[in-house]
Amino acid sequence: MSISQTTFLLFFLQIVFAIRACPNSRCSGDNITVRFPFRLEGQQLQDCGFPGFNLSCNNQNMTVLKLPYSGEFLVRGINYPSQGIQLYDSDNCLAKRLLNFNLSGSPFVAPTFQSYTFLSCPTPLVGSRLTTIDCLSNSTISVLATSSISLVNSMSKSNSCRIIVTLPIPVSFPVDFSEGFSSQINNDLYLTWYEPDCAQCEAQGAVCGFQGNKTELVGCSSSPKTGGSNKSLQVFKIICMSIAVPSVVLAAGIALFAFVTDRRPRINAARWNTSDVSPQPTNMVAGLDESTILSYQELVLGESKRLPGPNDTKCPICLSEYQSKETVRCIPECHHCFHAECIDEWLRRNGTCPVCRNSLPPAGDSSVVDGSEAV
Repeated sequence: MSISQTTFLLFFLQIVFAIRACPNSRCSGDNITVRFPFRLEGQQLQDCGFPGFNLSCNNQNMTVLKLPYSGEFLVRGINYPSQGIQLYDSDNCLAKRLLNFNLSGSPFVAPTFQSYTFLSCPTPLVGSRLTTIDCLSNSTISVLATSSISLVNSMSKSNSCRIIVTLPIPVSFPVDFSEGFSSQINNDLYLTWYEPDCAQCEAQGAVCGFQGNKTELVGCSSSPKTGGSNKSLQVFKIICMSIAVPSVVLAAGIALFAFVTDRRPRINAARWNTSDVSPQPTNMVAGLDESTILSYQELVLGESKRLPGPNDTKCPICLSEYQSKETVRCIPECHHCFHAECIDEWLRRNGTCPVCRNSLPPAGDSSVVDGSEAV
């Protein structure tokens, strides 16, 4: 077998076995397609999913995600290209679950957090004028939640309301601080993940998965996605393996012998070769270049620590409260702001906004804003 034939066989096997073959699966009670990085327990092999992404079917055959410290949630949907999962509570009382919510030990993160205060007020006093969380309320006590500090102060002082707790709540997008009492925290819960990063592979319509049976490295295959098991493809791969592996081993031995015997003439020929060809450098760009990052608006916070646009009092990356005299940087496309050191490090590694996940254009496409001081 010639060296060219050996190379072709190696390339062919690399394509066929590049990504572990794992058919899509789903629970019969819903229409949630389960594929890498998720794995449906009892229907897919252990190595078909990334650690921490196990799903299961409950007694009603609905798709369930179990978080280590927060229990089970039903899955409303999975957006693989944007790497997001939408969850809801089986008892339709997500607000109660969020009072003790903890993402520790899981690969999931919330897009952002916002501080909410829960109030307990007499139901006759509240009436139908205010938005309550029905699943936590009864005929005598009504539970309300708000992110407005002024509303909390007003209700607790003049309306005989009692503060239950104030805590950060995971939200898909921060709301305006002037908002009244909210029932949105009892709706669906949106989470995302950063590792493994299959967003670009999914956007291309390719298959993301482990690169082989003995590695945990994640790769992208150009093979199209399939909705179910393909037995003929599996048989084809087995036949190819049984034929190709012995041929590759034999060809490798022949190629090694040919390389050793032909080494000296190649060395001599190389000495007389007058052309000097330098390998082309490979640029691995994961995020934005420094000039683009530095072109984004910088603000020095004043005493009020107020920020323009849809921004919280906390940095969405480190979750620390903003302080006066701190420097923040804002992304011009979506106006989301962060600690300058936090977003600079993020953008060196990623080309998207951490909050809305929108792709950011390179330098020259974004509006350059001079640094200034915030109020």
